[in-house]
Amino acid sequence: TQTANTNPACSLTALPEGFYWEIGDRDGLRASGSVVGSRTPAATEVIAIASASKWLYSTYVLQKVGSVRTSDIPFLNFTSGTVFPVAMGMKELTCAAGETVAECASSAVERPSAVGKFFYSAGHFQKHAATVMNLGSMSAAALTTELSSVLGMADLRYLQVNLAGGANVSASTYAAFLRRMLGGGLVMSSNLGANKVCASEACVAGAVASPAPPTEGWTYALGHWVEDDPMVGDHAFSSAGALGFYPWVDQTKTWYGIIARRAPSAGGD
Repeated sequence: TQTANTNPACSLTALPEGFYWEIGDRDGLRASGSVVGSRTPAATEVIAIASASKWLYSTYVLQKVGSVRTSDIPFLNFTSGTVFPVAMGMKELTCAAGETVAECASSAVERPSAVGKFFYSAGHFQKHAATVMNLGSMSAAALTTELSSVLGMADLRYLQVNLAGGANVSASTYAAFLRRMLGGGLVMSSNLGANKVCASEACVAGAVASPAPPTEGWTYALGHWVEDDPMVGDHAFSSAGALGFYPWVDQTKTWYGIIARRAPSAGGD
């Protein structure tokens, strides 16, 4: 509460849209509040969460399958080499209105130089959903029904079919998802940080496309980051979105936190 209300990085000067925040454990919410700005969401308001969607899809896959299959790992930790071409950069953000999962995935191609190395692209998830999870024929409405039923997230909504960045959900519902994670109720609960790979130029050179600072050694696991940099990391698990929605679980799997923002434009995720 003190940080949210007094740290200059949390001020309306820095974040004029404002934000909602909460921290809790497996048993419930322990503290919360808002810095009220021009676009501050309420805890129960459904908002776009951009790349925080990735943690949802990867958790859905493990929950639906019941385990971590070796064949799924490269798609979920972004080492499959299946990416959207640079010329189709908007596919990283959104699939076209009315497209099915497969129609959006048809644009993804294998980049041979990226196979086996981290390459941040929505193409991995899109191709996996279409060809491995048999979601190819699904529209946004059908995708909503499928993922919300498996994850138990009643207000989860997809307005388009981008699995890596198209989810809309409230902070309260995402928090319940994280509490379930902490309580061991998801297959992902015991797989946080599993199969992680270097996701920064700081620890691997070559075919790497990453939003990580090139001087910090971030790692990426199954649809979520592990904040592992030896100097500034605390080994938390997280899935930040470009519009400012930031969920995390601490290294000990005791605490979760959420910052819910609606930034006017993408600021990196």
